[in-house]
Amino acid sequence: MKTVLITGGVRGIGKSIALAFLKKGYRVCAAYSKDEEGAAAVRALGIETYLADVSNEAAVQALFEKIGKVDVLINNAGVALVKQIQDVTMEEFNRVMSINVGGAFLCAREAAKGMISRQSGLIVNISSVWGEVGGSCESVYSASKAALLGFTKALAKELGWSKIRVNSVSPGVIDTPMNARFSEEEMQALKEEIPVGRIGTGEDVAAAVLFLEENEYVTGVDIPVNGGFSIV
Repeated sequence: MKTVLITGGVRGIGKSIALAFLKKGYRVCAAYSKDEEGAAAVRALGIETYLADVSNEAAVQALFEKIGKVDVLINNAGVALVKQIQDVTMEEFNRVMSINVGGAFLCAREAAKGMISRQSGLIVNISSVWGEVGGSCESVYSASKAALLGFTKALAKELGWSKIRVNSVSPGVIDTPMNARFSEEEMQALKEEIPVGRIGTGEDVAAAVLFLEENEYVTGVDIPVNGGFSIV
């Protein structure tokens, strides 16, 4: 049985991805940092949960020691920051970068060790439409997600020779707790900017991830899952 690890895997997009892999018969492991209620809910469905701060090197190393072999890594854990640049503190900047980018780096590094020895593996980094086109008042978040796109391409080149594929998925406006900060009017305004005419779902993102899992000749690419929101 193959094992998949999804960081931030007990709620939102991460939970949808975890459930999709569960249906495919994977051993599914979900890492989380705070949401005990969400962790309990997915445990009841047969998903293993692990409390871990992905921005902490020792915690990530311990996480991989507990899980053992990881065939597929989904770097989904992330935090948002909606602020004008002049109001962003260095502490806030470092927090976003250490989780969104540092967490992906640490998890990919640990996963790669076993994948290289087995000459097999898949890493998928969950970026964002803001990593592609940038978001006003979300400059730091956008920068962190853009970093994941560069990280994905470089790692795909580096690890391809070890038969490890590395790709990314960039969700647009998705109906998740992270977007609960938007009012109903704001969500309606966003929906009107989406060519397909609806807000995305976690299942939409999970379907893209499964495509990357199933197609063994795709690496180094980013799949925008945004209903056409990024079309210019």
